[in-house]
Amino acid sequence: MKQFGQENPQTLSAAQNYVGSLLELARYTEAKELLRNTTPLVQRVLGENDELTQRVKWIHAMALYSDPDATLDDIREAVATLDKLKQTFRRQLGGAHPKTVAIEGSIQEARMTLLLRASETPSPGSA
Repeated sequence: MKQFGQENPQTLSAAQNYVGSLLELARYTEAKELLRNTTPLVQRVLGENDELTQRVKWIHAMALYSDPDATLDDIREAVATLDKLKQTFRRQLGGAHPKTVAIEGSIQEARMTLLLRASETPSPGSA
């Protein structure tokens, strides 16, 4: 960041790589905190349709649904984000593109996580 500045594409790409490493280490809180700051910056600097913007959104969704402490709202947000990204990938890349196929796998994982977590959560009034 000191070398290129906060809004330089190289800095933004490095931040995305760092977040990926944090997720691999299961350091979800740190990853989500960095993403809360990075995601809007990447969107503003590079635009909605930029590849890095889409990767950062994808990683943010993964951070939300992968976290064992995620709330149901976090997981729902992840599913909604992934659904939007899938539409974008289909439009830009086509349905058979590896990224489109991969995002569908992430959506399935997120939805399964949502179903499992929802079934573990007691309904209101039950005790």
